[in-house]
Amino acid sequence: MSIISYSIFRYLGTGQSLASLHFSFLIGKSTASVIIRETCVAIWNALHAAVMGQPQKEQWQEIANVFMQTCQFPNCARAIDGKHIRIKKPVRTGSQFYNYKKYFSFVLFAMCDANYSFRYIDVGSYGSRSDSAVFAHSEFGKLLHDKALDLPENTALPGTTSPAMPFVFVADEAFALGENLMRPYSSRGLSLARRVFNYRLTRARRVVECAFGILANKWRFLHTPIHLKLETAISAVKAACVLHNFVRARDGFNFEDSLTHSLHSHRPSVVRGHRQGAAVREQFTAYFMSPHGALPWQLDSI
Repeated sequence: MSIISYSIFRYLGTGQSLASLHFSFLIGKSTASVIIRETCVAIWNALHAAVMGQPQKEQWQEIANVFMQTCQFPNCARAIDGKHIRIKKPVRTGSQFYNYKKYFSFVLFAMCDANYSFRYIDVGSYGSRSDSAVFAHSEFGKLLHDKALDLPENTALPGTTSPAMPFVFVADEAFALGENLMRPYSSRGLSLARRVFNYRLTRARRVVECAFGILANKWRFLHTPIHLKLETAISAVKAACVLHNFVRARDGFNFEDSLTHSLHSHRPSVVRGHRQGAAVREQFTAYFMSPHGALPWQLDSI
């Protein structure tokens, strides 16, 4: 393996500083920065289409089937969330990257399947922005809003014949409720059925949290602030995400890798959904309390 390969994977895998790479490989710090940027761009360009391509209608159905088998949430297309990536303050940016936890960051917004692989990422939004805003302005968010995704046709939930339910994405309370986007109920004064819905949604949504944990523990430069130029830091995170998918496909999943990570969630913001999304959520809520949709242990878990 060449010095370039050693240096880039040493950085991504350990988070060593540019000064450490300088002494380890006898290369200048500016040279190390250029190697990291150019190699990460090349990794993204080489792997992105192969390991993170946009699924077709049949593939959406396959993703939903795995969610149903592993998380017992029907018609679930993906789990979504955003995480803060800690960085040094970019020059001439004011407080745009300064988040509510009082450090500088940009946002890694991600969608995952039930196999803990990233299916879509948006990297580099200001740390001061909310998850809902990042999602709304992302390419994927715009496609979902315009109903331009090749999602399967609405279908009845398992064991039922009606109504036909849309395929949905599961998220936390930071996102706005929509016809294709489910979030938990507010935690105040919940009925038993709504508490069960929140539990079932959390079972499906946790896969994205686990994916972030696997990512950070495999590519440990994410455990510390990234002391690179903003463009280089974004390229490094994008490269780590496609390498995560590549390694997941090759090696499978080790649960211990996902137990802890240093990526911080966004603070929940007050966002409002619309009536159609509320109606879909109520249908899921009723289904999870029905004989066809209830789990034997769900009442003991809430």
